Amino acid sequence: MDVIDAVHRRRALRALDTRTIEEEKIRKMVEAMRLAPSCNNNQPWRVVLCTGETLEKVKECLDKGNAWATRAPLIIVVSARPSEDCRQNEGRDYYQFGCGLGVAHLILQAIELGLIAHPISGFNPVKTRAALDIPADYVVITYVICGYPSDDESLLSDWQKERQRARPERRPIGDVFYSNHWGEPLQ
Repeated sequence: MDVIDAVHRRRALRALDTRTIEEEKIRKMVEAMRLAPSCNNNQPWRVVLCTGETLEKVKECLDKGNAWATRAPLIIVVSARPSEDCRQNEGRDYYQFGCGLGVAHLILQAIELGLIAHPISGFNPVKTRAALDIPADYVVITYVICGYPSDDESLLSDWQKERQRARPERRPIGDVFYSNHWGEPLQ
C-alpha cells in the first residue's frame, strides 16, 4: 500500500451499495485497527461489528441527516471506557486519541480494499448503548459506516451530493502547521 495514495483516495463518501462485505475484508479491517498504536499499548477501543438484526437496531439510532447510512451492510460502533485511559495531566481524555488512531488504521485498510469507511458523529449514544448492551461506564465514540461505493445518490441531500462529487478544500499547510513556534507558518 502506498500510504499517501490511500490518504488521497480517502473521502467521506456516502453513496453506498447494499451488497455484503466479504468476511476476509472485514477481518483485514479489524486487524488493521487491532495493530494501531495506543498509549502504553492499552488499546482503549471496544468495537461492535453490526450486521443482520443488530445492524437494523443500530440504524434506528442514526440522526436524520445520516439517512444515507441505512444502506450500509456493516456499521462498526467504537466505544471506550474513560477509566482505562492512559491518564495524563491537564485532564486530557487520551483514550479518544487512541480510538481515533485505531479508526484511522481501519479506514486506510478499507480504502485499500475498495471500500468506504466513513466515521460519523450523528447518532444517539443512549439508544446505541441500549441496542448493543454497552456498559454504562463506556463512552460511545463513533460509528464507522462501511460498504462498497455506489452511484445511487437517492438518499443524499443536495450538499451531500456536492461533497460526494468533489473533495472539500483543505486549509493551506501554513494555516495549520507551524514551524518551531505557534503561529509561525510552516513554509
